[in-house]
Amino acid sequence: MIKRLRVITLLFSLVTLIYAYRSRQSHGKFLGVPFEFRFPTPSRIRERWWNADDARIFTPHIFGVGWSLNAYQVLRRLGCVDQDEDDAAGP
Repeated sequence: MIKRLRVITLLFSLVTLIYAYRSRQSHGKFLGVPFEFRFPTPSRIRERWWNADDARIFTPHIFGVGWSLNAYQVLRRLGCVDQDEDDAAGP
C-alpha cells in the first residue's frame, strides 16, 4: 500500500511538472494542489513556515508539489506561542 502511494505521488508530481512547463508557470495550482518551482528565498521560507499573519496551518510548499506546515500557527494553537507577545515584540 505504501509503495502504491509513493508511485501515485511521484506520478502526480511528474504530471504537475509537465503541466507547469507546458503552461510556462513557475507556481500555481494543478487540480487544486499548489506547486512551486521557483528557487526558494529566505522571505518565502519565512512566509510559508513561520507566518503569524497567515491563519492557515497548511501553506504551499516552498519548493515542489503539495503543502507545508506553518509552524507558527501550529504552536500558537497548541498554546506554545502567545500571539499578543509576538506582536508586541515586532520585527
